[in-house]
Amino acid sequence: MNKPLRRIAIFCGLLVLTLLIRDNWLQYAKADSLKNDELNRRVTIARYSVPRGDIIVGGSPITGSVETKSNGLNDLKYKRTYKDGPMWAPVTGYASQSFGATQLESIDDGILTGNDDRLFFRNTLDMLTGKPKQGGNVVTTLNAAAQKAAYNGLKDRGKGAVVALEPSTGKILALASFPSYDPSSFAGASSADGKGWNKVQKKTDPNDPTLNRALRETYPPGSTFKVVTAAAALENGLYTSAEQHTESPDPWIMPGTTTPLPNEGSIPCKNATMREALRWSCNTVFGKIGATLGNEKMLDEAKKFGFDSEQFTPVRSNASVFSDKMAPSEVAQSSIGQFNTAATPLQMAMVVSAVANDGKLMKPYMVDKLTSPNLDTLEQTQPEQMSQPLSSKNAQILQSMMETVVTDGTGKNARIGGGVTVGGKTGTAQHGVNNSEKPYAWFISYAKTSDGSSPVAVAVVVEDNSANRDDISGGGLAAPIAKSVMEAVINSKK
Repeated sequence: MNKPLRRIAIFCGLLVLTLLIRDNWLQYAKADSLKNDELNRRVTIARYSVPRGDIIVGGSPITGSVETKSNGLNDLKYKRTYKDGPMWAPVTGYASQSFGATQLESIDDGILTGNDDRLFFRNTLDMLTGKPKQGGNVVTTLNAAAQKAAYNGLKDRGKGAVVALEPSTGKILALASFPSYDPSSFAGASSADGKGWNKVQKKTDPNDPTLNRALRETYPPGSTFKVVTAAAALENGLYTSAEQHTESPDPWIMPGTTTPLPNEGSIPCKNATMREALRWSCNTVFGKIGATLGNEKMLDEAKKFGFDSEQFTPVRSNASVFSDKMAPSEVAQSSIGQFNTAATPLQMAMVVSAVANDGKLMKPYMVDKLTSPNLDTLEQTQPEQMSQPLSSKNAQILQSMMETVVTDGTGKNARIGGGVTVGGKTGTAQHGVNNSEKPYAWFISYAKTSDGSSPVAVAVVVEDNSANRDDISGGGLAAPIAKSVMEAVINSKK
């Protein structure tokens, strides 16, 4: 072969080699990124080519799929449907042909569409036997009766959220937010779905119905945070029993200021015992506890309950806030749930859950297991202890204090009876500059049955813009909702 031909042959060989390298790089190195690229229409078509698997509550699906009626204009065959969509939206999120997916619909999309690698052998077998591809299922920890009680309670009040946990495991039993939205209203790709989407956006509806208030909204927790402050006092040995007097003056001047920290009305807070201070919700007592312990110890206790960290249930929850580097007067205000302190309803449910569980805080979760289409378990969630915010002894002291709040204090509206003991704490949190807006009404509680177990802990926050300002209280607005949720859980176990 002469020299020019040899050069051409080598050049052509290099071109072929380059093409082979490029082809292998695309098929192997870039395969996953190309397959999952949002601009790859085939991915979207495949996702909606078969009915999605279901999200399950109490053995029954709360989702479904229906064939799209699009007169040939839409190449996405199936769209999502929802049963009682607004009630379950804070749990499911949405799966939309036009607007993507959120929450469980997004996190477990691979299982629901059947594309998860754990379903490979199942899909291969179905392909060989001619069966259509099927999605798997997401089995939740939710209690349908508790969710209904929470949602209906909020509907009667305007805005707010409810979270209920099983203290011994961390299972989420209810996760309600109101106002809410129906994910079915924009599940497809038609003009009607576009209108449905625009209708629930904050720019159209200032009430922001797509906001998951249970997980993504942080509120000043008000006096419900005094449970954390009481735990800090007990854990740091500042006080050792519920009957110990606190040596708290009334009025009490916040350190570094000439400003007294006021109590509500003429409640008996001077030198009150720990029990009476929680019963009457004495700002002076708990503000003084916070200032005496100092920022570092208060922050350490708050973090043990989960403050200052995002939570993943697996849906992400915003981090609740207890600040660092505060002046003593600011620590005092923060220790009664004001100043910079802010908490999600999930966070306050975690606080009361830890108290009810003798001081152990279990990691909250809402997915019990993932299953294949034939209901084989692919993944099972195991309860996991997250921290130990207080000892068993101190937790039981705090339980007795919270039970006094319900039997003979501001939480009487949460009493159940029939051998059920309820412990709780009310809260009315200031809202707006100089408390110019109507306050938030809080109630946190747990129920203890006659066998000594605590099947449920609840946090409720209500934003009732229709109520008279003087009528807004945790005991009046939030406690009845908590009671109905606790009763629903207890009755479902009978």
